[in-house]
Amino acid sequence: MILPRTDHPGEFLVFRTTARRRVLALALAVLGTTSLAACTTGPGQDGNRPRASAAPADPAARPDLRRFYGQKLSWRPCGGVQCASLTVPMDYARPGDGRTFVLPLARAATAVKGKRLGSLVLNPGGPGESGVKLVEDGVAEDLGRGVRERFDVVSFDPRGVGRSTPALTCLTGSRAEAEEAAVDEAPLLPRTDAERTAALAGARSQAAACRKASGPLLPHVGTQDAARDLDVLRAALGERRLTYVGWSYGTSLGTSYAEQFPRRVRAMVLDGAVDPSLDWRQRVLGQSTGFRDAVEEYAASCADVVGEGCPGASPEEIRALIDRLLERTRREPLPVDGSEDGLDAAGLVGALSLSMYTPEAQWEGLSEALRAADDGDGTRLAALAAGDEEAPDADAEGDAPDAGGVAEPASDVPEDNSEAALIAVNCLDVPHPRDPRAYWDALAPAREAAGDYGTSGVTSELVCEDWPAGTQRPHRVDAAGVPPVLVVGTTGDPATPYDEAVSLARQFPGGMLLSFDAPGHTGYGRDACVDRKVEAYLVSLTKVRPGTRCAS
Repeated sequence: MILPRTDHPGEFLVFRTTARRRVLALALAVLGTTSLAACTTGPGQDGNRPRASAAPADPAARPDLRRFYGQKLSWRPCGGVQCASLTVPMDYARPGDGRTFVLPLARAATAVKGKRLGSLVLNPGGPGESGVKLVEDGVAEDLGRGVRERFDVVSFDPRGVGRSTPALTCLTGSRAEAEEAAVDEAPLLPRTDAERTAALAGARSQAAACRKASGPLLPHVGTQDAARDLDVLRAALGERRLTYVGWSYGTSLGTSYAEQFPRRVRAMVLDGAVDPSLDWRQRVLGQSTGFRDAVEEYAASCADVVGEGCPGASPEEIRALIDRLLERTRREPLPVDGSEDGLDAAGLVGALSLSMYTPEAQWEGLSEALRAADDGDGTRLAALAAGDEEAPDADAEGDAPDAGGVAEPASDVPEDNSEAALIAVNCLDVPHPRDPRAYWDALAPAREAAGDYGTSGVTSELVCEDWPAGTQRPHRVDAAGVPPVLVVGTTGDPATPYDEAVSLARQFPGGMLLSFDAPGHTGYGRDACVDRKVEAYLVSLTKVRPGTRCAS
């Protein structure tokens, strides 16, 4: 089963975030191309199709890009798949200045001779997720036989991400220095001037660390440039047109590609859709409400998914337990093995939220963690809040590892730099207010709409308050000439709300919507019905009829 991840534990203590900032900053950053510049949506919110515009000049037709577009990939065996590298200009406005990114590629050559249609390019989301790792971890086996027989499965680490060279980092100095410099997190709802000052100082300190460690890269890691890299990859693969699947943030990458290169798309699946017309407050409120509703769905449906392992005999008992733990952790953190800090209310909100992505895989572990917490042990919830896929076994010998207990990397860039990439891409793609009052003004409406999840969503965006500005603004999709794009929307998706999938499908000319009636984040790879519809589209370009739905 494909499990597109948008969550990773921070590698260094300079990123020693509580789960409150982690889960909602991560999920919000997944959404990429939004704006804080205005409090209203972009034009055309009545759902009408975008008007066709004059076709822009081909952004790849410049002579100074020929050496990049003319690359020949040299594939070599590596860990059961094939690897290669792709060189792209760091700055597409100045491609001849000598500065480049070298992007690692991975390919599972699965196409059957005589049946091959080409390459299928994937992006797992994030921003900050490694496409190379996705392929190395065997994603091709999860795509279905029909897709594997017709396509070689390819992915890459986007510019600044994972094993790309250079790569982003927000680590400055040694691990010990990072720990010493770490600041306390803000409460779920910073009310007093002192709490707000501390929250802003922490966010600015984090942003300053990123600028110090990765300053020259920060203006060049946005989604628009990554989409141009995707077209260079298409050419290097020898494909006349691109066949693409993007999950979560990968839908922003795909949308940007379709806008810049509409006539180079063969087939495009956007699963867990991001609506580029929304501004920041709409997105915070929509997503925060999604997480709150997902936790409510957990209480209501736990018995159906987990059975007797639920932490309460009824939905009412589960809700009461969660409320009891929230109140308890607001007063005093729960003890956590191997940690002096314990689990506070922000950590509890984060553990709950991160456990909503894939109910069939996560709710059992969450249930066990909640029962342990009710007995006074926050260790399992702390592990979930740190992004661990499985909570530690309370009966296992030895202490649970500290959330920050990772091996020292061989270089200044950690092996997993997803958090640095996530912040950098989100802050560049999304113009944020420079006045902190804009964030404080948003707290009350967010709390009214989504409680603790709403206020966490607002404060998670503070790190972008003092960041290099990008050029993106909220806008409706402008991709005249693109063939029908398939958008997959999961009705109970907490991270990319279903309404955004509905809106995005309407914005694409000829856009198609496949609805998946289920909780959890994204649909392709989680449900046989969704998989069949997606496969028929990818292989045969079979259209999905209006109103088509799959149910878990």
